[in-house]
Amino acid sequence: MPVGKVYARRAAVLASTAALALTGLVTTAPSAQAAMPTPVSAATARTYLAALTVKAEGSLTGYSRDLFPHWITQSGTCNTRETVLKRDGSNVVTDSSCASVSGSWYSPYDGATWTVASDLDIDHVVALAEAWRSGANSWTTSQRQAFANDLTRPQLIAVTDNVNQAKSDLDPAEWLPPRTTYHCTYARAWVHTKYHYNLSVDAAEKSALQSVLNGC
Repeated sequence: MPVGKVYARRAAVLASTAALALTGLVTTAPSAQAAMPTPVSAATARTYLAALTVKAEGSLTGYSRDLFPHWITQSGTCNTRETVLKRDGSNVVTDSSCASVSGSWYSPYDGATWTVASDLDIDHVVALAEAWRSGANSWTTSQRQAFANDLTRPQLIAVTDNVNQAKSDLDPAEWLPPRTTYHCTYARAWVHTKYHYNLSVDAAEKSALQSVLNGC
């Protein structure tokens, strides 16, 4: 990737570390464990990974987040983001518009617990731009909407906002969660999602995933 892009992402990672001093961080103990759908086992993930098409990552030409409509209404006044916040938090209280006004959220990416919903991002485990470069560029808008709001696969999870922003659209060859004990779950979720949506992997991405999964 371009040198400037590498430096920018390194700076983002450093910024995420400083962000842990923000108001709303209460503890590093997992008082509220995120509960995204359980990904397939490591053994199944290894089988899925072997079946994925390996090809060079595609271009971002034509990409826009608007081509992946989110967050859509899930039920009543609750959209996908609000639904995941309620699912992944503990003692979450919402107002009449479904916004979370209190609760506790444990971010498994970095081990931080937050009490203010605005400190959380809803991460697409396989980022929208990554999906675009891996085959979603040929999907219909409805297919991309389903991907961007998927509550069935292990594709959406509430995590510390700065950590999610440091991840950006990087694949596992370029970024893994700071909390190393979560690498296995993350790799399983990544492969589970890519396999379900028939997305490709590049050689470095596949190698990194194999390395993580072999250690699970």
